[in-house]
Amino acid sequence: MITIPDRAVHAADERSPGHYLASLGRRQWRTLALAAAVGVVWMASRAAVPAVLGNTLDAGVLARNPRHVLVGALTLAGAGLLTAGSGVVRHRLAVANWLQAALRTEQVVGHHAAHHGPAVAARTTTGEVVSVATSDAPRIGDLFDLVGRGSGAVVSGALVTVLLWRVEPVLGISVLTGMPLLVGVLALLINPLTGAQRAHRQVEGELTALGADTVAGLRVLKGIGGETQFSNRYGVRSQQVRLAGVRVAGVQSLLDAAHVLLPGVFVVALTWLAADAAIAGRLEPGQVVTVFGYAAFLRTVMETLTELLSKAVRSRIGAQRVLSVLARKVDPGPSEKAALPAAFAPLHDPASGLTVTPRLLTGLVTDDPDDAVALAERLARLPGAAGTEAPRLGGTSADRLDPAAYRDRVLVAEAEPRLFTGTVRTAVDPWARHTDAEVLAALETADALDVLDLDDEGLAAPVEERGRGLSGGQRQRLALARVVLRDPEVLVLVEPTSAVDAHTEDRIADRLAAARGGRTTLVMTGSPLVLERCDRVVRLGAARVAATGTHAELLARDPAYRALVVRDLEAQPEEGEGS
Repeated sequence: MITIPDRAVHAADERSPGHYLASLGRRQWRTLALAAAVGVVWMASRAAVPAVLGNTLDAGVLARNPRHVLVGALTLAGAGLLTAGSGVVRHRLAVANWLQAALRTEQVVGHHAAHHGPAVAARTTTGEVVSVATSDAPRIGDLFDLVGRGSGAVVSGALVTVLLWRVEPVLGISVLTGMPLLVGVLALLINPLTGAQRAHRQVEGELTALGADTVAGLRVLKGIGGETQFSNRYGVRSQQVRLAGVRVAGVQSLLDAAHVLLPGVFVVALTWLAADAAIAGRLEPGQVVTVFGYAAFLRTVMETLTELLSKAVRSRIGAQRVLSVLARKVDPGPSEKAALPAAFAPLHDPASGLTVTPRLLTGLVTDDPDDAVALAERLARLPGAAGTEAPRLGGTSADRLDPAAYRDRVLVAEAEPRLFTGTVRTAVDPWARHTDAEVLAALETADALDVLDLDDEGLAAPVEERGRGLSGGQRQRLALARVVLRDPEVLVLVEPTSAVDAHTEDRIADRLAAARGGRTTLVMTGSPLVLERCDRVVRLGAARVAATGTHAELLARDPAYRALVVRDLEAQPEEGEGS
């Protein structure tokens, strides 16, 4: 299994497609160097066969020397075994290099989208990001796949040229001048192919993005009767992709024909020169066989080199599209970062006037649910969040703190749980940093142990993409277990029990208060079952702090708070609904 360290994700050089590809190469230079070495051995062992065969024919068969025949047969057998063994290793290394380059690119794009999500989403579509990760990353991997074969082709081609020179100087000169000329002609055909492939990749990516984004909003499309409009639009884009593909196919067919024709002409020319030298008495029969074998081998060399050129072009196009996504970044803010405040510093939101008291469980009720969402976005430091000032941690503006360090201290869990394909264990502990006992304890806190009863595999029970197969309440409780296990210094929960019944909510409220004892927690909710367990409750009115106290105090003296809590109680799901 290929394992890529998380630190490798941030090593990409974004100055140009060439720099990006080079930075990928530096991250996996060991496997690339090994692949190049094995590729040279693999190609050189194949190149040795014509020489051994020709020498055996002249010195053994024609000279009637059994000893030379035996040595030649054993040498050919050894070369065959070396070719087979090195071929297996070369292929394994080629796959490893392909996987590392492709997966590292997928990780780079994925981590960038996670870290700069709002900036990426503002200037591109989700489908385009998916298209770059799933379509362009493999094309980049194709270049690294060819390192072994390409290195072998270059070295063995040079070796064969030297050997041909020793056999017949005219042949060596022909190869020395003819091969670069042929590769250059084939390279010229790659230029128009590059433009056609770039245009095709662009419209193909747009079509993929359109499909992915439409699937994400399919329910909305059906609700407004937009299926026909989408179908027509998708049909138009599909035709654009087809026409661009036809143009690529036209240029590609010329290139493929040249791959066959030009090396064929080259082989014929070398064979004619060898035959002419044999007629003139300059070559022995075995040497003629050797030259013909070399000519056939050089055809493979040229095909490999032109394939390398073609895939280098495609990988540059893919790298350019990757860089187009990486260029969309959140403004890093002030260059001078402040030191992180001491542990358990108060968290203050200037826009609303809310201060989250350290080491207490604070409940938050809002007159307008949108105010809670905006507050959560500000506390999570999402660009574009409402509010003129960034939150302050211990008196220091979050804009002056390192974003990663801030988010390690302050974790905001959004209302919509997001689960990915995997197991119950990976859903709760994605980085596998905790023991089974700790994972089970987090599941118990979230009252989610019943999820394990759905399958006999326990924590290894499968979880489908987006938690399909689980109820809304089960998805919500798994997501709650995940953030509880993370155990951040400051935890902000947005409606963590909205999809569960009252009995489940009561158990979660008790266990959450116990699990977060001595930690700073802010729960945005209207549930009285949760609010009565809070050490402190705040009500926002018109997006500002309007009242503060305990749940009982606010019920007694704040009619607006009492109305909000009663409204939430009336909207409570029935037992079993969504849980």
